[in-house]
Amino acid sequence: MADLSTLARPYARAAFDYANENGAVDEWENFLFIAGAIVNDKAFRTWLENPAVTAEHKSAALVDLYDSQVAGDNDSAFKQLLGENKGSRYGNSISYPKVSPALNNFIKQLAEQERLALLPEVYEHYRHHKAVSLKQLDAYVTSAYPLTDDQRQMIQTRLAASLNASVVIHESVDPSLLAGATIKVGDKIIDDSMRGKLQQLKTQLTA
Repeated sequence: MADLSTLARPYARAAFDYANENGAVDEWENFLFIAGAIVNDKAFRTWLENPAVTAEHKSAALVDLYDSQVAGDNDSAFKQLLGENKGSRYGNSISYPKVSPALNNFIKQLAEQERLALLPEVYEHYRHHKAVSLKQLDAYVTSAYPLTDDQRQMIQTRLAASLNASVVIHESVDPSLLAGATIKVGDKIIDDSMRGKLQQLKTQLTA
């Protein structure tokens, strides 16, 4: 049987194509992110696998949760999760609409085909399609020490110029690098860390 990622691809492609054509890319992305987080919850996943629960009930539960916890006026944990996913805290100036009829129908189709469990993978593929559409790439920077604002800006500017794309920086710290940083974009890795340079020197000396 195909893995979950492979099964999710056509659903993500269809979702992004529709959302992109109808100016609803962010709306769909927000819902898929929250729905994927809910589906990843162990208790909710067990409930989804209960054959006694109808597909209609399953899809309605997801939509109702989003409408009440995200589209509502209350400052819920789901809204905080959305804010953190976008790299900033949720603000009251941001509003999220209730689930549209088209998005509701998409979730109903997933439920009827017993594919709601794919939502986390659908979300990841959806994000990829959005990034490609916007020529946006994710760069994972691991540094020995936290980056300064100037260092972050320099890395982002240089990567954007060399890749001819908008670059989103994801940061982490690994003291074992000693100094410098490693940068991963797609399957390409740039190792400019002291640890990497010492390893290269060791390799050259023993060659």
